[in-house]
Amino acid sequence: MPDAGQKDSKFDAHPQNSTRLRNSMEKMMEEKDPMKDSTREATAETEQSLGAVEHAQAAQITIDTKGRLGRGPVITASLVAVLLVIFIARGIYGRHSAQAVLAHNTAQAATDEVAITTPSSGANDQELKLPADTQGYMDTPIYSRTSGYLKGWYADIGTSVHKGQLLAIVASPEVDEQVQQAQNEVKTAQANEQIAEITATRWKKLMAKDAVSQQETDQATSNLTARQSTLNSAEANLHRLQQMQGFERIYAPFDGVITARNVDVGALIQAGDGSSQHGELFHLSSIDRLRLFVPVPEVYAGIVSNGEQLTVTSDALPNETFTGTVVRNAEAIAKASRTLNVEVDVENANHRLLPGQYAFVHLSIPAAKSSMTLPSNTVLFRAEGLRVGVVRQDRVHLVPIKIGNDYGATVEVIAGLQPTDKVILNPSDSLLEGAQVRIAGEKAQ
Repeated sequence: MPDAGQKDSKFDAHPQNSTRLRNSMEKMMEEKDPMKDSTREATAETEQSLGAVEHAQAAQITIDTKGRLGRGPVITASLVAVLLVIFIARGIYGRHSAQAVLAHNTAQAATDEVAITTPSSGANDQELKLPADTQGYMDTPIYSRTSGYLKGWYADIGTSVHKGQLLAIVASPEVDEQVQQAQNEVKTAQANEQIAEITATRWKKLMAKDAVSQQETDQATSNLTARQSTLNSAEANLHRLQQMQGFERIYAPFDGVITARNVDVGALIQAGDGSSQHGELFHLSSIDRLRLFVPVPEVYAGIVSNGEQLTVTSDALPNETFTGTVVRNAEAIAKASRTLNVEVDVENANHRLLPGQYAFVHLSIPAAKSSMTLPSNTVLFRAEGLRVGVVRQDRVHLVPIKIGNDYGATVEVIAGLQPTDKVILNPSDSLLEGAQVRIAGEKAQ
């Protein structure tokens, strides 16, 4: 029999408790990644313990409250603690990794992405195409110097005429009558001069014989002088009127082409009237050689030199080019346009170019020896001067530059850049020195 001091406790084993414990362990194992070898050995020992518990499901278990616990509960508790530690560690690691990825992505999103280009070394000579005003080498309107009615014209527009060729006749009866009157006045003056000369000669002979007084002789001599002056005046008036009569016939002053005829037979002509609708009778232009007047911008005025050969083109003749020579320039900049007026002469024997035609003069602009070219959309206009954004080690540096020639889509840079510089295209006006950027197309570090 057992001792009175010893008390045995008998409990029925419950298989549900072991089953729940095993299911919990399997669920925890499925949620976790495969563990290390030491963890697997502990799990095997736990499964063996659970098997032993299932084997004694129907048996009665006698628990000795004063005895020591076996190894099974200790191992189970240790396993649960290990799993809990692993679960906590993996959670902390996962959160840390997620935070690191988020911080990296946020930093990448906050960094501006920029497109870049590099300067083109050795800018080529450029050509400046300037519009030119085309005029005949000699170009003049023709007016009448006498008033009257147009009696007839003998040259129309497009007619090639030679110097001295008759163009028109103006009928002026008043001038013709004045010429006739002046001729008669000259004859009268000649007669008076002759009688005065005879009288003066006679009185001088009588004076030698003391037949007349000195006073009377002097009067005869003075009368001769006056008659001679009257004759000279009459002859001068006759010559003037004859010149006016000669202006009734209008001649070409030089070889050229009639480019305008503004009057017809019977039209009233006013002498030298440039304001009248019919004041200009003809317009004559010499087109064997043409003058082209080119307004050269002030910045390029220094590259123009007299005697230089230039190419001339016209939109009306797209497949033809002409050669012109710089003959002179104004030697002064026009205040209104800030341009230098340059004259270019072009030989035009075949009359391919016409006065008034829109033409272009091609002016060669030499590039600087150490110059480079950049797209115009890389330049920043700042209060301190022109700048470009250069990327160096993922940081922006605003570099001052000096511009040479502006070619429109590109500009010539003569100082401030190296051929290897990475210049930002289309930079923002708010671009700051030292800003961090990412070059488009490069992988993030």
